[in-house]
Amino acid sequence: MDRFILLLLAGIVAGFALIEVAAALTGAFAGLATIITWIGVIAVIVFSIFLIVKALLAIFHHHHK
Repeated sequence: MDRFILLLLAGIVAGFALIEVAAALTGAFAGLATIITWIGVIAVIVFSIFLIVKALLAIFHHHHK
């Protein structure tokens, strides 16, 4: 498996981890929860879109050979 694909998957997992961490923030850090949640959501969306595009390009490139 390509290491770049694993890096993209790691980015998606890290985004989900940020979302979970933000849900657990309390006390003085509770104000950061919204910002951290949005960073996690954006990370998941960006890495997922890039992974989908990469997969589609691989499929169509393989199909035209």
